[in-house]
Amino acid sequence: MTAVRVLLLLAGLWLGWYGLSLLLDLSTPALLSVAVWFTSGILLHDAVFAPLCAAVGIAARRILPRAWWAAGACGAVCTVALVLIAAPVLRRGHAMPDNPTVLDRDYVAGFIVAVVIVWALVVLAEIMRRRIDKGTPR
Repeated sequence: MTAVRVLLLLAGLWLGWYGLSLLLDLSTPALLSVAVWFTSGILLHDAVFAPLCAAVGIAARRILPRAWWAAGACGAVCTVALVLIAAPVLRRGHAMPDNPTVLDRDYVAGFIVAVVIVWALVVLAEIMRRRIDKGTPR
């Protein structure tokens, strides 16, 4: 186990050094842009996203029964990941009319189907957990 940790540490140090060397090759305006985007992302997370997640979590714990907390948290994390992945294409229906193959699907419908599947799996997992807890064979 120690050898694996040492290898992971060395890989992390090498990747950090590589990323830093890529940043040092950038021009000053590009570095300022990276700094602004990095700082904005941290501030947006800390000022908006984290408090919103905490509030939703507290509200869910008051509403949901204790047995559903883990499944609900898993579903929420998956839903947030889907939102972040789908955000760039959800509102861009005909963004490139000269090339219809760029955005050639109904991404909103696909997003809705994916979220419904995630929450159906959350409910299914909770049903299976209850059956196992009762000792009923699957």
